[in-house]
Amino acid sequence: MTDTKTTRLVREGDHIAEVDVTLVETGHEWSPYLSADDVRRLDNVRRALCNGDLKAAAALGARVYEMKRVAAE
Repeated sequence: MTDTKTTRLVREGDHIAEVDVTLVETGHEWSPYLSADDVRRLDNVRRALCNGDLKAAAALGARVYEMKRVAAE
């Protein structure tokens, strides 16, 4: 079993958060997968972004950014 560090993005509205997670690789057919703790943290970050609570999202270890359109069609 090996663990690989990676980043997942969570986008809600005009905000995006980078969350560091660990992929667990076991050789099973469903591998690699996230731990239950990482999945809960991603869900909590998404919920915080939905509520507009950027401090809560950052407190969960996420790096939060605001997206801004830079070119018009």
